[in-house]
Amino acid sequence: MDPLTHGMLGAVASQGFAKKRELGLAAIIGFAAAMLPDADTFIQSAEDSLLTLEYHRQFTHALIFIPIGALVASTVMWFVFRHRVPFVRLYIYAMLAYATAGLLDACTSYGTQLLWPFSTERIAWRIVAIIDPVVTFTLIAAVVLAVVRKSRAPAIIGLALVICYLLLGLMQRNQVEQTAYALAEQRGHLVEKIEVKPSMGNILLWRSVYLSDRNYYIDAIRIGLFSDIKIYPGGAVRAFDISETFLGLEESSVLYNDIQRFNTYSSGFLVLHPNLPTVIGDIRYAMLPNGLQPLWGIETDGKRPDKHAKYRDIRVVNEEVLNTFLGMLFGQQ
Repeated sequence: MDPLTHGMLGAVASQGFAKKRELGLAAIIGFAAAMLPDADTFIQSAEDSLLTLEYHRQFTHALIFIPIGALVASTVMWFVFRHRVPFVRLYIYAMLAYATAGLLDACTSYGTQLLWPFSTERIAWRIVAIIDPVVTFTLIAAVVLAVVRKSRAPAIIGLALVICYLLLGLMQRNQVEQTAYALAEQRGHLVEKIEVKPSMGNILLWRSVYLSDRNYYIDAIRIGLFSDIKIYPGGAVRAFDISETFLGLEESSVLYNDIQRFNTYSSGFLVLHPNLPTVIGDIRYAMLPNGLQPLWGIETDGKRPDKHAKYRDIRVVNEEVLNTFLGMLFGQQ
């Protein structure tokens, strides 16, 4: 999720086990330690723009790395707080916070290699968006109240509320998935694979993408807590086939390897961008939950197979997109 939410969850986790006189200190330590795993974004290459995608949410987010990451965080912070808290307790605060990072990211749809190095599977429970104000503001309130009232209770209650919200997201995801399968059956489609994910900032409006007969079908599905299900069909787009687009491309080439790497990162949900024919995009993500234009992809040049593909961000945000999104979110469309 976003850095602020990560930091606040880490702060709450640390506060939940802190002494009353150290609640503020535990919040600072927890906030910093919870953001440390995302230091993997600094693993970059000027020539190979996919390198960051491969290492983001990898070893620094793995469960096995938690004690090591906490040791790094606590050692650095020891030089600042060594006169205020024993190292052992500082380490405990850091470890509690660090442990939340990978687990929280696994709740989103990007995928996190929690079981690295034993497995490279990207675990994605897809129950919350990468930015969700309900989660963020609940955690902020919990941290502030814990410090002001000098009590761990607000932190514990805040953490419990967030867990309940995530469980609600899980229930929503399962219902959306059932709705998507039923919709595919009505259309006479055999679902080969499917992914549903919440749209930005909520767990009411979801994006559904399923593959059937070499086509991806995209729908927005709104499941309100006290209202009927609404479906906003988006249409279909042809699944990317490397043998069709790059006829004769050598498997030993740099470009072929980059396409396979992006395919792995995207769990195989690749399409050619409808407006940018040289861009291969990840159809799981779009500005609108029923949109057919991927948010990002890789720029390819079949005439230069020895050159790395370039990562491209293709976000288009305007008033029309925002109004359409809000209309679907509030069920007004």
